[in-house]
Amino acid sequence: MRTYFLIFAVFLLAGCNSVYLKPNSIDSTQTFYADRGGYGMRKSIKQKMDDRGYKVVVGKANASKDFTDNNTSIEMDSSIIPQDVRYVVKVNERKEWFNPLWCPLNGFWWWNFNVSIADQKTGEELLTWRGRACQNTALRMIDDMFDKMEINSNERNN
Repeated sequence: MRTYFLIFAVFLLAGCNSVYLKPNSIDSTQTFYADRGGYGMRKSIKQKMDDRGYKVVVGKANASKDFTDNNTSIEMDSSIIPQDVRYVVKVNERKEWFNPLWCPLNGFWWWNFNVSIADQKTGEELLTWRGRACQNTALRMIDDMFDKMEINSNERNN
């Protein structure tokens, strides 16, 4: 019985995150575009980037459309991405859960998300990250990823 519980626990924890990143690929002096709004993950990534000194813009609102599908009102926004944007950050997330049992000392919020960063100049995807994590764990992970992805100033000048 204990063996089955251990196997079940391993499967629950395994595969919570899948990450591909390209090291030394982000010039932190360039402009980043990120969509407006979102739940905690999208807002927190923009805040983390701002804290690191990145210039993050959300573009200009282009249009907003409301439509109803199966008695559910849906609002769709579109934005104009400025011409000087080098990187586009996309975050798709499900509604966050308040989870005091699993994340009591780790931010209390459980996030389920997909994150992508693409280089507009080369068309290359520099980061893909599909994951589930407690709030503070996810923020530590994104900080570690940015540390690996940033081009240091010596390489940038060459």
